[in-house]
Amino acid sequence: MRKTTLEVDESLFAQVREVLGTTGLKATVRRAFEEVLASDARRRALRQLQEMDGLDLDKPDVMTGAWR
Repeated sequence: MRKTTLEVDESLFAQVREVLGTTGLKATVRRAFEEVLASDARRRALRQLQEMDGLDLDKPDVMTGAWR
């Protein structure tokens, strides 16, 4: 953790706070960071599915027993 000084666009802060359902600046910034990381994880998971990277979902011998 570190303390810092930031210039905050009050209008942007109010919009983000409403979208995220947060109240203060600290909670809003933290939640925004978490949302960015969650979005990146979803994007990487979708890419993995599209490319079948490291997955066996496109292999009939693996998937045959999957749906019982």
